[in-house]
Amino acid sequence: MSVRTRATTWSLGLSGLLLLVVVVSAGIGAVTIPPRTVAAILADAVPVPVGVSFGGATVLPVLGAVPTPTLEFVSPFAFSVPRPARIIVLSVRLPRILLAALVGFALATAGTVMQGFFRNPMADPSIVGVSSGAAVGAVATIVLSLSIPFGLEGAAFVSAVVTAFVVYLLASEDGRTPVATLLLAGVAVQTFLGAVISFLLLQSGESLRQVVFWLMGHLAGATWSEVGMLTLVLPLPFLLLVVHARDLNVLLLGEEDAHALGIEVERTKQLLLATASVVTAAAVSVSGVIGFVGLVVPHMLRLLVGPDHRVLLPTSALAGASFLVATDTVARSGGAEIPVGVVTAAVGAPFFLYLLRTREVRSP
Repeated sequence: MSVRTRATTWSLGLSGLLLLVVVVSAGIGAVTIPPRTVAAILADAVPVPVGVSFGGATVLPVLGAVPTPTLEFVSPFAFSVPRPARIIVLSVRLPRILLAALVGFALATAGTVMQGFFRNPMADPSIVGVSSGAAVGAVATIVLSLSIPFGLEGAAFVSAVVTAFVVYLLASEDGRTPVATLLLAGVAVQTFLGAVISFLLLQSGESLRQVVFWLMGHLAGATWSEVGMLTLVLPLPFLLLVVHARDLNVLLLGEEDAHALGIEVERTKQLLLATASVVTAAAVSVSGVIGFVGLVVPHMLRLLVGPDHRVLLPTSALAGASFLVATDTVARSGGAEIPVGVVTAAVGAPFFLYLLRTREVRSP
C-alpha cells in the first residue's frame, strides 16, 4: 500500500472517529441530548451557497453606486428539533467542543514534529519553553492587571513565540543549532521561567484562583471568536509541516546523512522549529497549559501507523483532536467542572506507563 493511500485511509477513519466523538460529546451535559438529535442539529447548521443577491450599493470613485453582491446560504435539511436543544448545542457546547478539537489538533501536530526533530519519543510541544513562555505572559497579565491588545490570549501568544526565539538564539553558534544544545537551552529557559511564574504566584493575591485554573489548562468559556482565530491560524502552519514531512523523515537519519541527501539542514530545522512553536503558542494561548496530548498521542499513533511522518503527522493531528474532545467531555461532565489538563494527565500518564511496560518505546 502506497504512503498516500495509507495516509488517506487512516485520515478518513480518524476523521470519522472525530465526528462521532463530537456528536456524542455535544449530547453530554446537564441536559442530555440524544446523538440523533445532535446530528440533526449539526446537519441543519451546515450552510450551502445557493446564489448571489444584490442588495444595497457601494459608492466607488468614478463608477459611482455599484450594487453589493451577497452570497445567499440555505440549509439543505429541515429537521424538526426542539429549539432549546438547538440553542444548547450550537451556542453553549459546540464552541467548546470545536476549540478542544483545534487545540488537540495543534498540540498533537507540534508534539509529532518535536519528537521527530529531537529524535526522542519523550519530547513534547513544550520542550523549547513555549508553554512556559505563554504561561509567563498570561500570569503576568492576570496578576499585574495589564491592559494590552488582544488581551490575555495575545500576551500568552507573543510571550510564547518570543521565548522560542530566545531559546533558538541561545542554542545557535556560528550559524548552526545543535539539537542537544537546543534541548539544554530549552530546559534552562523553562527552569528560569518556572521561577518567574512562582514569584508571580506569590504576588497574585485574589487572582490566585484564576492563575491556577489557567495553568492547569482549561476550555471553559470558549467563544466562537477563539474558534475562528485558531481556524485562521492553524491551516497554513499545518500544511507547511505536511509539505516538509519527508524532510523530517530524512533528518531522522542524522544531520550529516540528511545533508548528503540534499536537505538544507539548518534551514529545515529553523522552519520546523518556528512552525511547531507558532502552532503550540496558538493553542496554549487560548487553553492554558494542557499536558500529555502532544506526548502520548504521537507515540500511540507511531505504534499504529509507523514512523513515516507523511502518515504520522495528519493521523496524530486528528487523533489529538478526538482525544482532547473526549477528555474535555469528561472534565465538564461531573458535578463540578475540573480543568481539562488534570484529566489529560490522569488519563495520559497511566496509559503512557502501560505502553512503556508492555511495549518497547519506538524511537522516531
